[in-house]
Amino acid sequence: MQKKYDVTGMSCTACSAYVDKVVRKIDGVTEVNVNLLTNSMVVDYDEKKTNDEAIIAAVVDGGYGASVVKENTIEKSEKKSDTKSADELAVMKKRIIFSFIFLIPLYWVSMGHMVNLPLPSWLCGTENAMSFALIQFLLTLPIIFINQKYFINGTKNFIHKAPNMDSLIMTGSSAALLYGCFAMFKISYALGHNDLEMVKYYSTNLYFESAATILTLVTLGKFLETRSKGKTSEAIAMLMDLAPKTAIVERNTVEGEIPVEQVVVGDIVIVKPGMSIPVDGIITEGNTSVDQSALTGESIPVEKTVGDEVAAGTINKNGFIKFKATKVGKETTVAKIVELVETAASTKAPMARLADKVSEIFVPTVIAIAIITAVVWILVGQSFEFALSMAISVLVISCPCALGLATPVAIMVGTGRAAQSGILIKSAAALENTQSVTTVVLDKTGTITEGKPVVTDVVSLKGMAEHNLFAAAASLEKKSEHILGLAVVEKAEKDGIDIFPVENFEAIPGRGVKGNVVGRDILSGNLAFMSEYGVSIALFERYGQKLAEEGKTPLFFATGSPETGYTPIGIIAVADPIKESSFKAVEELKKNGIKVMMLTGDNRLIAESIKNKLGIDQAIAEVLPTDKDSVIQKLQDAGEKVIMVGDGINDAPALVRADVGIAIGAGTDIAIESADIVLIKNDLRDAAEAISISKAVVRNIKQNLFWAFIYNIIGIPLAAGVFYSILGWKLSPMFAACAMSLSSVTVVTNALRLRKSK
Repeated sequence: MQKKYDVTGMSCTACSAYVDKVVRKIDGVTEVNVNLLTNSMVVDYDEKKTNDEAIIAAVVDGGYGASVVKENTIEKSEKKSDTKSADELAVMKKRIIFSFIFLIPLYWVSMGHMVNLPLPSWLCGTENAMSFALIQFLLTLPIIFINQKYFINGTKNFIHKAPNMDSLIMTGSSAALLYGCFAMFKISYALGHNDLEMVKYYSTNLYFESAATILTLVTLGKFLETRSKGKTSEAIAMLMDLAPKTAIVERNTVEGEIPVEQVVVGDIVIVKPGMSIPVDGIITEGNTSVDQSALTGESIPVEKTVGDEVAAGTINKNGFIKFKATKVGKETTVAKIVELVETAASTKAPMARLADKVSEIFVPTVIAIAIITAVVWILVGQSFEFALSMAISVLVISCPCALGLATPVAIMVGTGRAAQSGILIKSAAALENTQSVTTVVLDKTGTITEGKPVVTDVVSLKGMAEHNLFAAAASLEKKSEHILGLAVVEKAEKDGIDIFPVENFEAIPGRGVKGNVVGRDILSGNLAFMSEYGVSIALFERYGQKLAEEGKTPLFFATGSPETGYTPIGIIAVADPIKESSFKAVEELKKNGIKVMMLTGDNRLIAESIKNKLGIDQAIAEVLPTDKDSVIQKLQDAGEKVIMVGDGINDAPALVRADVGIAIGAGTDIAIESADIVLIKNDLRDAAEAISISKAVVRNIKQNLFWAFIYNIIGIPLAAGVFYSILGWKLSPMFAACAMSLSSVTVVTNALRLRKSK
């Protein structure tokens, strides 16, 4: 069973790594994905061995909060999340404002004399050193109170033996504060003993402003980070805003406007020009053009008429329509898109595991480095104040947040960006794997082709008029349910050709059909069927071969009787036309150095024709549904990274077998469920775009991880004073806090660039 939980109290990747660790220890838990970006956790577990209470208890015992996500609709969950984020930003904004209200006068008192700012006489001179120190202490206390969250969470996590970023901030600012208090006692002692040198020394080394600055700048950094993180889910928010909040419904011939949540399957929904479509359905009356750009990325409105499907969130441009609701609430297309994007964002990409492993030991390692730094500087002869300053800088410059955000922010933005283009990526692993593909295997029918055969050629023989041939053929095929025969019937009906009753109809599976049309026996089928009835097939073979080489399927027709024999009267060729988008898709895939293959159950001649037209590298024809899976397996055994693109039930095993399975959106539910990526627009070009998006996201993740690691690799030694003896570089705790805050903002900002990528 899989469930999603809200997790509170996490501030850095050390927190998410610890939550992951404690939940994994529970017997019956098979998989855990903790997301620092969304403060959520998805857990797969065996209901017979554990339950929600045990999982929540483990998180709470670890020092964090947890609750099961209970949502009637995704929209409510999203609104709740937006409200929580807005409330969090409002609180942080107040903390920043009040912190600066006290920090500015603290700076004036502690460092104003450095730039010749005037100070009251009662704060100047060694005789007023105690007042000078006390006023700084009093200005620092409100800042500590305003930002007490770091002290509460930091202490709590120390107690649970899982120190995190809050623990580092608490330790650094506490050390500065305690040293300031110690300095005040030394000043008091020195004044009592008239030791003016000691008074002067400690009054210029109070460190209260360092403690206050660390807390203020970290809060400012967290505010900027949280605000930036909120932008990563804008794609989801935009999708949620697509569907209107009300719908006009016709019940018992009475029209009424009701909340969209009250629409039920089977309701007749009315949509006037310019209105958004509230739920998914099938048009029962009227015709219009529908703007689907926000949902699928298609720039041109799509014509819709009776029998066509419409989706929630699309816009009715210029016609009045009525449609029957088929999917409502969480079952609508837009809700499914949001659900898939959220699911992808809550999973972890394989490369994120590196950051997780580092996070488990990051904070304890930083604390150890800070202690070693202080001890080493004291041992080499530096003052305690110098050593303390270095240790505090080490504590506050290290940034586990940047490591934790490097992957999830890029995935959230990337999957949201893909969703806006009509590409649904179901997991972070699929997103990462897509960029390393070497071979794309395409199903033919419905993927490369339209999936709906049409009549392409009519060849009349023996003086048979084309109109009469078509009338006889359509009449006979009307009784047949074969897909090729239906194409003939559709063409006849469209052209207004009469269809007559058929007597003595008989279908021979795999061969053809026969029957009596207006007193004449008519045969329809393949060459083998014609041969069985003694039809001379020389003409059929000559024309049929040419049509087959063009990728068309010929249907042969003859007339006569068993007594007099049968005579060829014509050929009607049927083909499944290649989609216009398929040409561009194959071209783009090959341009990126990807090998393109086609798998089809169709005959070799048709497969070769399509292969040659599209420039596909290899076509494998006459493949049974059960064999598609084994073809993929052979490619993988040969070292290929394979994407399988398909739309039918028979593609499902191959979609699962492939490294990445891509389902065409118009395909079957089974194919879509089996796939890792779904293309809503039924456009093969989106397979190429999915690969491009994957490459962009993975490139962005690598950049984020690089900057997060390089920041800490350079920043921590700099703060520890490694370069002090050689170059004289010394980093004050205040600058260290500023640098730490900006590192997370940099990572999030870099990920946000994906929103505008093309």
